Amino acid sequence: MDSLFDSAAEEATPQPLAVRMRPRTLDEVIGQRHLLGPGTPLRRLVESEAPMSLFLWGPPGTGKTTLAYVVSNVTKRRFVEISAVSAGVKDVRAAIDSARRELGMTGRQTVLFVDEVHRFNKAQQDALLPAVENRWVTFIGATTENPFFSVISPLLSRSLLLTLESLTDDDVRAVLERAVADERGLGGRATLAPEALDHLVRLAGGDARRSLTYLEAAALLADDITVEVVEKAVDKAAVRYDRQGDQHYDVISAFIKSMRGSDADAALHYLARMIEAGEDPRFIARRIVIFASEDVGMADPTCLQTAVAAAQAVQLIGLPEGQINLAHAVIHCALAPKSNAVVKAIGAAIGDVRRGLIGQVPGHLRDAHYPGAAKLGHGDGYKYPHDFDHGLVRQDYAPEQVRERRYYEPTKHGAEAPIADRWARIRDFLRGS
Repeated sequence: MDSLFDSAAEEATPQPLAVRMRPRTLDEVIGQRHLLGPGTPLRRLVESEAPMSLFLWGPPGTGKTTLAYVVSNVTKRRFVEISAVSAGVKDVRAAIDSARRELGMTGRQTVLFVDEVHRFNKAQQDALLPAVENRWVTFIGATTENPFFSVISPLLSRSLLLTLESLTDDDVRAVLERAVADERGLGGRATLAPEALDHLVRLAGGDARRSLTYLEAAALLADDITVEVVEKAVDKAAVRYDRQGDQHYDVISAFIKSMRGSDADAALHYLARMIEAGEDPRFIARRIVIFASEDVGMADPTCLQTAVAAAQAVQLIGLPEGQINLAHAVIHCALAPKSNAVVKAIGAAIGDVRRGLIGQVPGHLRDAHYPGAAKLGHGDGYKYPHDFDHGLVRQDYAPEQVRERRYYEPTKHGAEAPIADRWARIRDFLRGS
């Protein structure tokens, strides 16, 4: 169970590029600047060389295993890795017993790294508690799931929780460029065309390990790595899509117009193009949320709920699983009845305000809670709608300048049809028609 990173293992078996390129110090780590800057808790803990307990929570490929290895390497501690997928209570206890013997015989501390710790059941997590409480090991648990839901409270309360963020495109690009040049990587023996580099960055989706795996596969085919070589190695065509250029605007425009035109198939096609090209899923989710009010509105009020839920889900779980949430929202939006009455209503109201049609708030609607308001007549004559039948009472609500203006004109589409009938009756009653 000892570390896979010792020199004997390296000499016996050629290691994958992603393993060879693992940073050896905190300063070599790319990304996660919020965790690694001067004075941050992780850096202080490493520099103090005190036993610690950490949970590293973040998406795949963001450096959880890397940080665990760096902590071990920098502090000269023995590194033991356990996978929660295959290990049981017996394995956990054996690792802890081995760490205690090492500590007692040589004084050398052990980093016990548990990958995918959220897969451990309560009994397996309980087995870790004595080692954490007594500082027999430096425990580091890695998880892609929210530890507040998947880790027992006693273990979580005794640990420092660090949240890792998805790597940016610039971070992944830096990882790839270092791997091409560094002697531990390709050592300059291969060249990477700029277009191929961009394609690898898009394919990685913020996952450094994935980007290095794809680069290694391409380097096995040719020393001159082009887009065509990457496509062949990864078996994934390069989507011609520039997130800062015409393709970005053309595809998102077609995406919105396909949903507006109720063509779910076309909308899903453009969604797939954006996902495969590496578009930020949060950008896609924001456009869907806007569409839900702009083009569906009150014709299906649940459409906005679906869009917001999809945006939150994408933020929580990321890609690739988040593509299902996005597709869910796209299909709902595309097939929903359409109405732009909400957009027209707020647009008309803002237009009047900008033209100076503002006027005074009617006295009976003004705030009457502060001392002296009553002397000014604020709130005088206000009728409380809940005291009247149907919760409606005839009184002036709008300033006189816009009292007869009509902003919200609902359509007869979907759920907006009964709203249109109700609003017409309410408006006539309030206006005295």
